[in-house]
Amino acid sequence: MGRGDERRGRVLLTNHVLSGALIGALARRPLPAFAAGVASHFVLDAVPHWGDWGSERRFLRVAVPDGLVSLAVTGALTAASPPGRRAAILAGMAGAACPDAEKPTRIWFGWSPFPAAVDRFHVRIQDESFGRAPVELAAAGVFSAAALITIRRARTGR
Repeated sequence: MGRGDERRGRVLLTNHVLSGALIGALARRPLPAFAAGVASHFVLDAVPHWGDWGSERRFLRVAVPDGLVSLAVTGALTAASPPGRRAAILAGMAGAACPDAEKPTRIWFGWSPFPAAVDRFHVRIQDESFGRAPVELAAAGVFSAAALITIRRARTGR
């Protein structure tokens, strides 16, 4: 990625994790949940969303708290999951988050764990605008509700 491209493709993680939990709860098995989670990541990145931060500093002011929230959400939803679905839900969340692993490795180590073609594709599909924070927050609400309802139904057997 060139210097100018580094500002693009930096999307919040929480919605990916929440959608991954929903996918895992519906998929019921870890491998399909992980694969569908990865696919969902790219689908969500292609939908208009909040981003295009303008600077790494501005990005980090949002991304660091978002990363911590994503970890907390992952832990909470894993703990709330029924034992029979826990592995699939965790796999869905991991798969949905996985494509963004290049962000911390790029910041901390200066490289991406993915082939350059994957990174170029990931940047190219982004449809970002800094003014779309309300869309991102609304999506978080929808994904949260859907994931919690689906996990609750899985817990009660409905």
